[in-house]
Amino acid sequence: MVLQVPLQFRGCPGPVVLHERQVCWIEDPTRWPAAYTTAMSFAQKSVVVTGATSGIGRAAAEAFGRDGANVVLVARDGSALASAAAAVTAAGGHAVSCEVDLTAPDAPDRIVRAALDAFGGIDVVVNAAGIIATGTIENTDDAAWDRMMALNLRAPFRLMRAATPHLVARRGSVVNVSSVNGLRSFPGVLAYNVSKAGLDHLTRCAALELAPQGVRVNAVNPGVTVTNLHRRSGMNDEQYAAFLERSKQTHPLGRAGEAGEVADLILFLASAKAGHMTGETIPIDGGRHLTCLR
Repeated sequence: MVLQVPLQFRGCPGPVVLHERQVCWIEDPTRWPAAYTTAMSFAQKSVVVTGATSGIGRAAAEAFGRDGANVVLVARDGSALASAAAAVTAAGGHAVSCEVDLTAPDAPDRIVRAALDAFGGIDVVVNAAGIIATGTIENTDDAAWDRMMALNLRAPFRLMRAATPHLVARRGSVVNVSSVNGLRSFPGVLAYNVSKAGLDHLTRCAALELAPQGVRVNAVNPGVTVTNLHRRSGMNDEQYAAFLERSKQTHPLGRAGEAGEVADLILFLASAKAGHMTGETIPIDGGRHLTCLR
């Protein structure tokens, strides 16, 4: 028999029940409110995260780990995958790695098979992998356009299609990592804007089609977030520092976002707490989408 104690904000006296499923000892009483509200809602759930070795994908993978999930980490870099898997395990989850190029023809089947072999099914898919590059209507060539669409739009579509039967079996959910650029137009990143707008509409269309089968599909739309995304686009340290400084003016809340903040929203959308939400594209951008060009 498990002893349940009255909820307290200070001085938790001993074993407590978290959402009537998990028992823990709160060594630091000041952490009691957070410990209660972040109960292990994903315990024994199977979660696929692409782009899991850095940025928002890595933050989401670790957050799912802290919530007790079984996480399939998807990326191209084997050593980075090993590091991410260790972090998820240390956070309290279980992790397996799937080293694959998401644009490869067999990538969706390999990812789904990894989830089924390791954890027996799929409850959540998080499409967090993505790239950005500068380019205008005048200088974006076919190859640059195709690279952007292949990873930012085609890869999520193909993985969602391959995972759908397994998501239906568990009445699961999908969270796509889009961008404020999918909601608003910005100059100089033409292909990126279009790829994220396409991802938003993919989210809405899939949500309508899968709703009768109990599968929810939503997206998060971050503004500038402190990750390696822009550095990988070619920015050096000085340029990136100036870019973040500029974000203090372009984002009404006066700063860039953090990957962990976006991860928190991803977990909410994937959870039963968002059980009546589908087809939503939710800005988490410090108010950037509310502004006019400046």
